[in-house]
Formats: sequence, C-alpha cells, structure tokens
Amino acid sequence: MKIFPAIDLIDGCAVRLFKGDYNQKTVYSNTPVDVAKSFVEAGAEYIHIVDLDGARDGSNANIETVRNIVKESGLKAEIGGGIRSVEAIEKYLDLGVMRVILGTAAVTDSEFLKKAVSTYGEKVAVGVDIKDGKVAIKGWTQVSELTCFDFCRQLEDLGVKTVICTDISKDGVMSGTNIELYKDLSAQFKMDIVASGGVSNLENVRTLTEMNMYGAILGKALYTGSIDLKEAIKIASGVAK
Repeated sequence: MKIFPAIDLIDGCAVRLFKGDYNQKTVYSNTPVDVAKSFVEAGAEYIHIVDLDGARDGSNANIETVRNIVKESGLKAEIGGGIRSVEAIEKYLDLGVMRVILGTAAVTDSEFLKKAVSTYGEKVAVGVDIKDGKVAIKGWTQVSELTCFDFCRQLEDLGVKTVICTDISKDGVMSGTNIELYKDLSAQFKMDIVASGGVSNLENVRTLTEMNMYGAILGKALYTGSIDLKEAIKIASGVAK
C-alpha cells in the first residue's frame, strides 16, 4: 500500500482543519517545503497536497507553494483543491505533479470530467468526500444529492482509475478511519481507492494494508505525532508487521 503524507495549504501555510471546518484551523508550519522534506527523510515517495483556498473558491492561490514543494522535495505529488478547468490541470501537470485530483468540478460539471479523463487518463483522480453518505463539494461547505456509491459507479463507468475517498466525519478527529466504508468500496469497485480521513494510528495502517487498499493518506496524525511516518511506510510496504 502506498502512503501519502499530506500537506493542506491555506495562505501558503501547512494547516489542518477539524472535520473540514475552515473556522477550526490549526497552522502547523509557515514553511510547507520543510514539512515535505521531513517526509522525504522518513522515507516517503509520495505526497498528497490540498489547496484549501482553492477548494473553497476555485482559485489556484497556492500554486507557487506547490511548485516549491514539488521542486524542492522531489516527491511524487498529487494535488487537489480548486481544479475546475483544463487550464488548471495543465498548470499543475507542468509543475511536475504526478496527478491532479478533481473534486467539486467532477460533481458539478460532468462534461469537464469526461474531457479531463479522456485527455489525461491516469493523471486525473477524483476526490469523493462523503458527509452523511452524500458527496460534499466546495471545500466541504456544500452537500450534493449524490450518494457516495452512485457517484463512484459513475466514475468507474467513465474510466476513472483512482479515487480518494474521505469520510469527513472522521477527518482531523483522531478517532480512527472508516474501515467498513473502505471494505464496501473495495468490494464494489475495481478502481484504485485511497483511504483518507481519520487514519490516526498504526493499527489503521496495518488494517488497510491487509485489505489491499491502494493507498492511505496520513494527515493530522503525523503532525501530532500519533503516527510515525517511517513506521507507517514500513508496515504499508510489508517490511514491518
């Protein structure tokens, strides 16, 4: 299983939100590049970056910070937040990111989603953010009428290769991740599924690894010290049990 340590960006700083609430923000670092370099030192190959400013308002406000993270760390990066046009996709791919993650636009603009997937293939992933069983959009500030499983079915039919599935109720809460959700998704779909939200201890990492999940995103647990990134990578790669 691939481990994706996460950096969420607001105003160029590395932050974490509590249950996606922009009013409950903790700033962990004013220098996200240094955070990314610490991931490299722990043995990471990948990084998950979210532009929270972009997720909320559709801008690409943190693109220079993303550029610096990718350039300075050398990590294989995926980036989401505010990517709602072909131009935005091109901007990020030109920076050298591994793939872009569509969120709001994947829900609200089906033609754009089709065009993005047909043009860029595996370089386009979709973030499926779940609130009370429904798909949330616009930085989790609105909830659509789509259910998680109906949306994933649409994505698989379109040829989407990778989905990042987040249970918002678990995000930043440190109460453990939604294992049953990921079991159900794995059973129903052939896409690569990345678990996100509430992966808060090494036991979560071990369980997800044993389920043969494609990947897991580690966020707040890294910043609070609840998960040692080096150990998580060892477990996910099968080196440690």
